[in-house]
Amino acid sequence: YGESLPVDLLLVRDDDIPGLIADGVCDLGIVGRNELDEQAAARRQIGLPDAYQALRGLGFGQCRLMLAVPEEWQWQGPVQLAGTRIATSYPAILKQWLAEQGVDAQVVELSGSVEIAPRLGTADLICDLVSSGATLRANQLTPVHNLLDSEAVLAGAVRVPDDARASLRAMLLRRLDGVVQRQDRKLLMFRASEDRLDALSQLLADAEPLG
Repeated sequence: YGESLPVDLLLVRDDDIPGLIADGVCDLGIVGRNELDEQAAARRQIGLPDAYQALRGLGFGQCRLMLAVPEEWQWQGPVQLAGTRIATSYPAILKQWLAEQGVDAQVVELSGSVEIAPRLGTADLICDLVSSGATLRANQLTPVHNLLDSEAVLAGAVRVPDDARASLRAMLLRRLDGVVQRQDRKLLMFRASEDRLDALSQLLADAEPLG
């Protein structure tokens, strides 16, 4: 329980967070956009409404959900995927994208080690998270198409609570915005005579007025 605010902090698995928000157990959660979008897509595919949304990007944990093919392939676009087997840990996002492209391909769901599926013969290509690309290169794979740009986000319920939690949620969002906005800024303090303030202000790019 928070020392200065009535906030409970729960440390849970990232794939549990969207469900906890959807069930009303938690009001807010920090989770990767990839996990949030995957579970949202899965809900829509079984006819459930959206129950949560990304409220703020947090500026860390950046990665991309990408299609990657064996190095010997000559990539010709989504039409090339017809009839192929695609290994992924994000089947709902992939199925949604394939439907949008009008491509009929087999989605092979794996919980991990997706990058070795082509070498094992269980898939022709993969759809997986990529950050540096080192794992793909180690497995002779080439990224060819980006499905999603992901980062850590603050997620919350689509339906805002109408009790005291609403004002607390708004305050937390304001504080978070302040922290994010200040990450690339520095506070500079110094002594100077009053008649030099205008000249000093001109030397500082984007400086607020002194005095």
